[in-house]
Amino acid sequence: MINYVVDGDPQAPVLVLGSSIGTSHHLWDPQLPGLVQDFRVVRFDLPGHDGKPAPAGPCTVRSLAEEVLRVADAVGVETFVYCGLSMSGAIGQQLALDHPDRVRKLVLVCTSATFGDDPAPWLERAARVRAEGTGFLVDLARNRWFVPDAPVPPHGRELLEAQTGIDAEGYAACCEALATFDSRDTLGGLRVPTRVIAGARDIATPPAMAQELADLIPGADLVMVPQAAHLANVEQPAAVLQAMRGHLR
Repeated sequence: MINYVVDGDPQAPVLVLGSSIGTSHHLWDPQLPGLVQDFRVVRFDLPGHDGKPAPAGPCTVRSLAEEVLRVADAVGVETFVYCGLSMSGAIGQQLALDHPDRVRKLVLVCTSATFGDDPAPWLERAARVRAEGTGFLVDLARNRWFVPDAPVPPHGRELLEAQTGIDAEGYAACCEALATFDSRDTLGGLRVPTRVIAGARDIATPPAMAQELADLIPGADLVMVPQAAHLANVEQPAAVLQAMRGHLR
């Protein structure tokens, strides 16, 4: 089972939080104090992103969605609300499509219905990580995760440096999962109440992708966060928390 941590009142409704490729459950540290006021918060890690070797074998967004259900079962909850950023936003889409009876509400942060029509860049990154390790990701992520002409928040610097501790095979497997993900033809059948949150200066999943995602999901709305790039919750923690709570509560 993928790694997870639980915080908050055991009697509170459960919120499952998923992070982006290259980060761990600590991505959500800025929002955790506000979220535990209302929820029992379950944060999970992508394979190999918890400081341990990833399980052998390929993974897909769908297989990761099934792992999230295993986590929910392990903590003894039948239904939950879900929020995922970037890759975990893709996992949230798959969860809501495949198991609408388990997901009560959905928040998709800085994510997309597809992460590029050409899988080659993801496959090339997977190959490079396997060959060189994850050290080069620190420089690669700086201007994708954060607004280039603004200082990186202290928590952001910690997240950047933490990439060096990610298992190379786990990161590469997640790249391959993203390379093949495309929910555009199926999102019209998603019936879980959904909010999309986007960073206005996100170049990894730009605002146009967020708008497309919101347009494809029936009844979804879009909240645009100014002066924020891909890790909008780190650059603008209060604005993202407010947008999350406004939908999930």
